[in-house]
Amino acid sequence: MTSVSQLMPDRRIRQLELTITRRLDGLLRGEYAGLLPGAGSELAGSREYRPGEDEVRRMDWAVTARTDMPHVRETVAEHELSTHVLVDATPSMDFGTVELEKRELAVAAVAAIGFLTAGAGNRLGAGILTSEGVRRYPARAGRVHLIGLLRKLLALPRAQEGRQVALADAIRGLHRALRRRALVVIVSDFLDESDWAREMRRLGARHQVIAIEVTDPREMDLPDVGLLTVVDPETGRKREIATGSRALRERYAAAAAEQRRAVQQGLRSAGAAHVTLSTGRDWVADVVRHVHAQRRLALGGKR
Repeated sequence: MTSVSQLMPDRRIRQLELTITRRLDGLLRGEYAGLLPGAGSELAGSREYRPGEDEVRRMDWAVTARTDMPHVRETVAEHELSTHVLVDATPSMDFGTVELEKRELAVAAVAAIGFLTAGAGNRLGAGILTSEGVRRYPARAGRVHLIGLLRKLLALPRAQEGRQVALADAIRGLHRALRRRALVVIVSDFLDESDWAREMRRLGARHQVIAIEVTDPREMDLPDVGLLTVVDPETGRKREIATGSRALRERYAAAAAEQRRAVQQGLRSAGAAHVTLSTGRDWVADVVRHVHAQRRLALGGKR
């Protein structure tokens, strides 16, 4: 696997586009329901409830009360998709021990979302969470706009250690800014101590949400390399660790596993579709697996 950081920005973008379209074209192109299936959000009226066919959660209680007959809401699929991505570019994303850094994998995730939801009228907006705050880019259509966003992501300087902006605050700001229902994709390692899960629950009450968790294998396992100086990228604190201690390595692995479980539980409680990408795995294959799983759910478990 070639690191995208080894290529010039335009070549890196072209490589991402080719990788995405060659391996995923026909699976997702123009079908955002492939990323996260849904029945659509535009109200098309109501009709009488059909026992055994309709879901109770689609009941139109106002019409039911007026007519004394059970009715369900009918929706039609949106012909134009508005997608908004929130990309974590805080210091913890400047880490990678395999082929990619987490920040590069985040760019790849945004490229996949952008290229594969591209279509007539579909718009993509972005917020980039940096140490200084959130940089916002309005939703626009077209490949030129997408390429511009990817260039901005690739050109971001290294985040400054010791400076933090809470992920929860960024999600809250995005929620306030969205006026219409949208597909919202949050790309982060979720190594943030703020209550981002609560803000995601609020976001998910109105919007469809995908959480793309970006990880690195070394975050789960401490190698035996003697005396190791580690730095907390979010605070800048440094500490020397004697990695020769087996007990220490086991405690580290247990704490890392517990942290990941907490992230998974937070995302589950928020009702977000959860995709995990790793710098040590084939990220395109992970996207494909997520798509197939979502489509099976949309078909009621049938293939």
